[in-house]
Amino acid sequence: MSEDEQEFAKLEQTLPDSIKSSSSHIFNQEFLNSINHTPSLTPQSSIPPESPKLPKKTPLSNFKDELYKNGDVERTHSPIPTPGPLLHPDVHFPALNKQNAATGVIWCTDRANERGFPNPNWVNLGQGMPETGDIPGCFDRPKSMNISIESREYGPTSGIKPLRQAIANLYNEHYRQGKESKYTWENVNVAPGGRAALTRIAAVLGDAFLSFFLPDYTAYAEMLSLFKNFAPIPVPLYETDGYKIDLKIIKGELNRGVSAILTSNPRNPTGQSIGKDELKELHDLCRSKCLLIMDEFYSRYYYDGEEGEAISSASEVEDVNKDPVLIIDGLTKFFRLPGWRVSWIVGPKEYINALSSAGSYLDGGTNYPFQEAAIPFLDPTLVHNETIALQRHFKHKRDYCLDRLIKMGFHFNIKPNSTFYIWVDLSHLPGKLSNCLGFFHEALHEDVIVVPGIFFDLNPLSFRELSDSEMYSYIRISYGPELENLVKGMDRIESILRRFGALPENYDK
Repeated sequence: MSEDEQEFAKLEQTLPDSIKSSSSHIFNQEFLNSINHTPSLTPQSSIPPESPKLPKKTPLSNFKDELYKNGDVERTHSPIPTPGPLLHPDVHFPALNKQNAATGVIWCTDRANERGFPNPNWVNLGQGMPETGDIPGCFDRPKSMNISIESREYGPTSGIKPLRQAIANLYNEHYRQGKESKYTWENVNVAPGGRAALTRIAAVLGDAFLSFFLPDYTAYAEMLSLFKNFAPIPVPLYETDGYKIDLKIIKGELNRGVSAILTSNPRNPTGQSIGKDELKELHDLCRSKCLLIMDEFYSRYYYDGEEGEAISSASEVEDVNKDPVLIIDGLTKFFRLPGWRVSWIVGPKEYINALSSAGSYLDGGTNYPFQEAAIPFLDPTLVHNETIALQRHFKHKRDYCLDRLIKMGFHFNIKPNSTFYIWVDLSHLPGKLSNCLGFFHEALHEDVIVVPGIFFDLNPLSFRELSDSEMYSYIRISYGPELENLVKGMDRIESILRRFGALPENYDK
């Protein structure tokens, strides 16, 4: 076994259990034995090496076939520092639940940390945040703030009233013009970050079937598995359908008793958004029947409409206190202040009251001074102008990355129309590059972070076997970083493909 293969095998030991069980085929049978080009029986597998019945072709078996054909292009030495030895079995930590796993982005960052990240040479194409520096046309982010005497005290767990009113006013101005029913401060709950908002929502759900879609935001998996007061039901979306939510499927879910739906819109990681017509149909279908939990952190990173146009479920709500719709957003993405940890939930008063109670025992509320500092950012005119500047800037970065990737031979049936992510299909690549974990491993050697697609195949209760998941053939690339880092990142992906002979035949011409 080569040193490179040993490193790749050790990488597997750091994966969350639900992914490790399916990926073990890569490390134990397909990758480690590929050097001999003869499959053998391993302790993790009870399948004989020879069988008269041909196995079903899956992303993992295709990966194995490519390894056999392209074994000569594999690196013979790759000095990646790997995780240290496990603790001695006699070392115990009473009452600790060791099954809790890191989200996909955190796992990727941890692996990069093991070989020196962060430092200026690294390019983080896995980051889930936008660049936080100055952007032409965007308002100046504060470098200092005045702290009031009142903010020395505990703030309300639901958020301070002036901020809640500013949020309600923004939604009314941008999404509810001409509508009789308007949001007030009582329709807003402020939470310390998006995950805290999701956790509050999960805590107030009663016994329910909750549907979520695949692929989607990796942190949903932890939230969906943490609480036992509802049963999560996965609903897969497909590239052939543009990763659109099929309303016929939604209707079927409602008929079998689903009473809550969780989804991001625009969608992470596919970079697709539900259009306005589809959004209206979704609301009409679910109104009074099902709670819609809409994660809208990327609602202003939307490139298909007019400049400055955003997309939100708030425009489709008929009665703000009757329609069961909870909208999550915050300062993290659009306002590019992820370190402030200020988010909000907009919805009917009945839900907001319950969420405030949940906040009192879950997280204690949001930082008081940052809430005060955020109020002027929510001026509707300022937000509109900011949206225009942001869309121009990020659309340019998206187009640059797509152009580079397409020239390298990647194919995109659907152009991402929102967020700052690109969902990249690896299935045409040779050898280990056709698998997201193999590509991730090679990217580490170039000081580049990408996110393996398998992390977006949410499997919160580990009920499903993931070995045939199509998402092993995808990675997520973020164009959230500054353009100069995107240029370096694309250059290094090109370097990986060149080393494997995977660039198009006429690429250099």
